[in-house]
Order: sequence, then structure tokens, then C-alpha cells
Amino acid sequence: MAVTFSRKPAYAAAAPASGGTGGDLRAKLMSALTNPYIGASAAACLFLASAAALVLITSDPKAGAPTIRLGLDKIGATKNAPEGWRDALGAGAHESGLAPGQMNLSSNPFAPVTSEGGEPPMAMGEQVLPPVQQGPGLAQAPMAGLTAPGPSGGQLPIIAADGRTVADAYARPFTPNGRPKVSVVIGGLGLNAQTTRAAIETLPGEITLSFAPYADGLQGWIDLARAHGHEVLLETPMEPADYPANDPGPYTLIAANRPEDTVRKLEWLMSRATGYFGLSNYLGARFVDNDQAMNTFNATLKARGLAFVDDGLAARRAGPIPRASADRVIDDELAAGAIDAQLRALETGANGRGQALGSGFAYPVTINQVRAWAAGLPARGLQLAPASALAHR
Repeated sequence: MAVTFSRKPAYAAAAPASGGTGGDLRAKLMSALTNPYIGASAAACLFLASAAALVLITSDPKAGAPTIRLGLDKIGATKNAPEGWRDALGAGAHESGLAPGQMNLSSNPFAPVTSEGGEPPMAMGEQVLPPVQQGPGLAQAPMAGLTAPGPSGGQLPIIAADGRTVADAYARPFTPNGRPKVSVVIGGLGLNAQTTRAAIETLPGEITLSFAPYADGLQGWIDLARAHGHEVLLETPMEPADYPANDPGPYTLIAANRPEDTVRKLEWLMSRATGYFGLSNYLGARFVDNDQAMNTFNATLKARGLAFVDDGLAARRAGPIPRASADRVIDDELAAGAIDAQLRALETGANGRGQALGSGFAYPVTINQVRAWAAGLPARGLQLAPASALAHR
């Protein structure tokens, strides 16, 4: 029922009604109803009564709860994320009042994630799985002969005098068993202590981990990851198509920059830590599309003995370095069922082509689903492999 309020004055009664007392009563009633103040009040009361009845009939306990819908089509391992994406990773780094991505070093951010019983905590809705077989830890970095002094006191990767490269030395050893190989890279690590530890400690050692170069305590995270058997990539922020509206940080590789500027930024990024076998991309649609920029990038990585593993953005780019491109981003749609569907599609690709690589981001739901999926791979006739095993020149 619609209630309409008019600014026009109400019409007065045309003439008094006949019929004695009854007529007088009717006249008074009509007069009251035509009074603008009384009419408005009555309409308001009628509206409120109708609304209350509707609520009682169709009561929804969550009707008053705020609802926020975010477009998740651009969220992924290395794709553009909406404002507040760090907060979506979990509260571990924010409960102490620190800025997003900042770790509380007064406590030990590298301490194992455990519950009161000493077991890794299970996220809400996560199924109980057998302990993860991560295998032996990898050698601590840096290895002798594979570094040289870099900017700001850091160490840069180099090719050793005997020809050894970091792409080989820091990759996780892998022995194929003849089954189709499937790999997953989890990126965005180091920005949130809780999810970073969860990825390191609860995912199989064959899962490759990619760390943000701006992360606090980066070397400690890489050391911890390698101690748990994970090979490591270092993310390289590259110019996206919507730069500068979307700015990945002060050391973003810009397509139009002079080659020496690109090399200078790369050297700063690479000197942040040691122990990674290659670089991965963070964003980069515009940079990857530029021939000169990519030639400079590839030449720098070749000179330093590094591999390059991307999220699929540079799939058409070849190069004189060990290369692998993801066949799909597994968490473009941030829901458990959607991630499971992408992982099944990876299996299909591996069965058809002999190998497949997926790329994901360090969201709790991604970590949970990948852990559950990886546990069942042997029974489905596939071999979980580190990304380095799929990288070829």
C-alpha cells in the first residue's frame, strides 16, 4: 500500500449533513479527517503498523547485518586486489595494532603455528588431514660462491666460478616417477605472519612459495621456508596496465624506464635476501608487453643465473633462462568450491600434457584447499612437483 502526502490543503466539508445528532457526529468526523495534521498523523501510524506486521511475517535474523560485496574477479596470486586485501589475509599481524603487513618482532613471528595441544590450528571449515610430509629441509642460504656484495649491504646472486647457478642450487631436488607432474606456486608471502607460517608449515614441501620483496624479516621467512623443504621465489613488482593508479611500490619495474634504471631496481630487489632460485612477477601487464623492458629483464636474470616463473601473464614470452608460466590462477574466484574446480582443471591439464602449473595467493582458504588437494594426488595417479621441475629454457 502506498501512502501519498500532498502539499495541497485538505478540502472542507461541502455542507453540514442532516439527521440530528447522528448527522452532527458524522460532520465532526468528516471535519477531523479533512484536517491536514490529523490526516498526516493517521497515515504515518498506518505506515508504521504495516511495516511492523511485515517484519513479523518475514522476519530475517540477519536482515540488519551490513553486507559488503567485493569484485573478486581480479584477485589472484599476483593480480590486482581491492583495497584492504592485506586485512583479508587474517588478523595475525593486526591484533597488536601494527600496520597491515608489519610483523610484531617483539614476539617470535617465526615460531611454529600451534594450538594448545601442540598441533597446527585448523581454520574454520578445514577438514582434518594427516600430517604433511615435507621431506628433508633444504640447505641454508647463502651457499658458497653464489653471492656478491649488492646495494645497501645486501647480497646479489651470481654464477659460481664452477658454473653453478642459483636456479639449480636453490631449487628443490626432484626425481620424476613417470606420472604426470602438477605444481602450485603460492605467492604474496611475508606480508602476514600468521598466513605465512601456515603456508610454510602446513603445505607439502613440493609447493613452491613466493615472497614479497617488501616483507619485514624477509631472510628469516626464506630460511624458515627452506628449512621446511620449500623452494622459494622472490616476487618482482612490475608495471600494471593501470599504473600509476595502481602502484605496486617504489621499486616497480617501469616499461618506459631506461635499461640501467631497470637493472638498478632489479639489483635492489634481488639484494633483499638470498636463497631463492628465481623471480616471479607481481602484476606487470604493461611491463611484460614491452620488448625492450623484457629483454633487459631476461638479460639480467641470465647474467645472475636465475629462473623466472610467472602467473601466466608472460606465457608468450620466451627467454634464455629457465622459464615456467602458470596454466591458471587457482583463486581468481575466492571460494573453496571455485578453488577446488581450478585444481581439478590443473589435474586434467597435467594428464593431457604431462605437466601443469597453478598460481595462487596466500589467502587462508587457498592454503586450506591446496593442502587438502595435494594429499590426494598420489591416489589419483599424479606427482606433486616443485615449480623448478617444470621450468625449461
